[in-house]
Amino acid sequence: MATQHFLTLSDLDQQALFQVLDRASALKVAQQSGQSVLSLPQRVLAMIFEKSSTRTRVSFEAGIHQLGGSAIFLSPTDTQLGRGEPLSDTARVLSEMVDAVMIRTDLHEKLEIFSRYAKIPVINGLSDSCHPCQLLADLQTIIAKFGQISDLKVAWIGDGNNVCQTYCEAAGLFGFDLIIAGPPAYQPDPSWVKLGKGRVQFSTDPIAAVKGAHVVTTDVWASMGQESEVRERRAALAPYQVTESLLEQAADDVMFLHCLPAHRGEEISDTLLDDPRTEWVWIQAGNRLHAQKALLEYLILGQV
Repeated sequence: MATQHFLTLSDLDQQALFQVLDRASALKVAQQSGQSVLSLPQRVLAMIFEKSSTRTRVSFEAGIHQLGGSAIFLSPTDTQLGRGEPLSDTARVLSEMVDAVMIRTDLHEKLEIFSRYAKIPVINGLSDSCHPCQLLADLQTIIAKFGQISDLKVAWIGDGNNVCQTYCEAAGLFGFDLIIAGPPAYQPDPSWVKLGKGRVQFSTDPIAAVKGAHVVTTDVWASMGQESEVRERRAALAPYQVTESLLEQAADDVMFLHCLPAHRGEEISDTLLDDPRTEWVWIQAGNRLHAQKALLEYLILGQV
């Protein structure tokens, strides 16, 4: 059987994604009830971080431990990657030693190269193109509130970054309507929009975009690696700050999501995360743990 990787959401079909999401919910219930699920005893996850992280590192490391396995944190300065060892060689070596590899990197091409030579599952912990693990948690959170995802309206406000591009992909896979409000110069790459299968629309008016939206979501205006663009991005994206008054234009039962970390006073107002309509942000963050536990089971064991 061919090794199953998870570099984008589309690496799994809709049925498999729903299986992972269902399992994630079951694992969350088990943990909350104090039940131990040791489905990955003695399994080892290698975690390669070329970018800093809080949620990705903690959720993967805690998750594999809770399932009975262990994790090894690797950074370029700690490994031969930092001294120029080819990705292909590292992939071959780690395939002989661990059961899966999670990589958080800058260039998505690195993940593709690594997975080409790996005999074990490779997981995208974030790249410049997409963030599929984040979307698993987001989808789990949305389904927990609304009981479904198809035919909902989701409004993305701000920069069309890697998370936004994964929302485009998810819209095509799960059949929800996505409207992206932001400056034309900051729209997602057309190749990702195409994955939305006609479910993605654009607006330059954030108020019009959130009208009737069940979910409103955003992310920072300048991602890691874009620090030199901060001033320019703040000026261009200032009209797209999510505020309490903007949420008033959405559906009465609107859910606000943010993958965090949040920059208060920039993409969100200073007090937005004190609003009861945004309490799902913290549940969303916690769901990274459960969604990734389910993903690890699926990839390592070939089942959920």
